Amino acid sequence: MVRTPLTPEERERGERLGLLLRSARGERSMVEIAAAAGLSAETLRKIETGRAPTPAFFTVAALARVLDLSMDELVVLCTPAPAPAPAPV
Repeated sequence: MVRTPLTPEERERGERLGLLLRSARGERSMVEIAAAAGLSAETLRKIETGRAPTPAFFTVAALARVLDLSMDELVVLCTPAPAPAPAPV
């Protein structure tokens, strides 16, 4: 099965998610957070570094629960800003 390439917006959203999760983790170890969320540390590492820019909903929900983040906040903070409209000619 061939996977459809990600759009630039999807990649940017994944990078934003990774940065947000890394920031929310603070000084806690990747292993500690991953275990509490029921994930491997490698999965969390891939999400945080943007190598897994489209993690499953339940993966994000589990991380949000462990990191005490609101799913609503994640949606807002991870959504790229719309591109500016071209200037009228």
